[in-house]
Amino acid sequence: MAKNNLTALTEFILMGFTGDPKWQVPLFILFLSFYLATLLGNVGMIVLIRVDVRLHTPMYFFLSHLSLLDACYTSVITPQILATLATDVTVISYSRCAAQFFFFTICASTECFLLAVMAYDRYVAISNPLLYMAAMNPRVCWGLVMGAYFCSLSGTTLRTTCTFSLSFCEDNQINFFFCDFPPLLKLACSDTTNAEIILVFFANIVILANALVIVISYLLIIKTILRMKSSRGRAKTFSTCASHLTAVALFYGTLTFMYIRSGSNKSLEEDKIISVFYTVVIPMLNPLIYSLRNKDVKAAFKKVTGRFLVSPNS
Repeated sequence: MAKNNLTALTEFILMGFTGDPKWQVPLFILFLSFYLATLLGNVGMIVLIRVDVRLHTPMYFFLSHLSLLDACYTSVITPQILATLATDVTVISYSRCAAQFFFFTICASTECFLLAVMAYDRYVAISNPLLYMAAMNPRVCWGLVMGAYFCSLSGTTLRTTCTFSLSFCEDNQINFFFCDFPPLLKLACSDTTNAEIILVFFANIVILANALVIVISYLLIIKTILRMKSSRGRAKTFSTCASHLTAVALFYGTLTFMYIRSGSNKSLEEDKIISVFYTVVIPMLNPLIYSLRNKDVKAAFKKVTGRFLVSPNS
């Protein structure tokens, strides 16, 4: 029997979280609150870094790009969640589904690379504090960031091509709240073995390679800290890494659980919960993680807000 292939499908239907009407309004309000908080926190962090001269350092340069990525990829996903909750189910065109998949993947992949770059930056700052600004000059910083974007673009192009080269049959209902590989894989009626191998390999390379850079960087950081004579100095130095370590643990923990598990152990209901965490919750938490324990960010925030609070005529 002939089956409809990929070209026969013009749209997918996103089923979202729940069909129970009593949960739709509370969830809509919850996700809208998360989304607004995420935009406010990340855009605010970018503006703060731009306007305060004290934050014009490599660490905050990388942090501004992290905030940009968080704002972008939650904007790719959260409006779709809100639309699905508002209308029960959402029809999404094939091309829009592919675009959503592409932009989400490139943002998430770039964040993996950027977190590794930030770990390396912390190593340079702690091991060579006197040469830090020279070693991490603007040219090097931009090179590292552009390298992260380029590597992500290359991998994302491969991942998107593999995913949307699969053939899909009559069933176009995606039991998920956005276009991601696991739910799309369940709709495919062609052989998915090669695509799974390529995509899992890509996910492993991106996650494990960057995780390795982070681990090595922190092992070297710990080695440097242990050489310090002052226990107070050791604690103060390591505290500068606490925010980054927290962000790494949250992001890589959920991403690893989502994409490195074998297909036999996967459950779409579990994937929904995990995906919400790293697409909605973590982007909202990152500005808080990097600001609550950071004296420079707190001082910059007080300075900027003070300008608005003080009357021009006073």
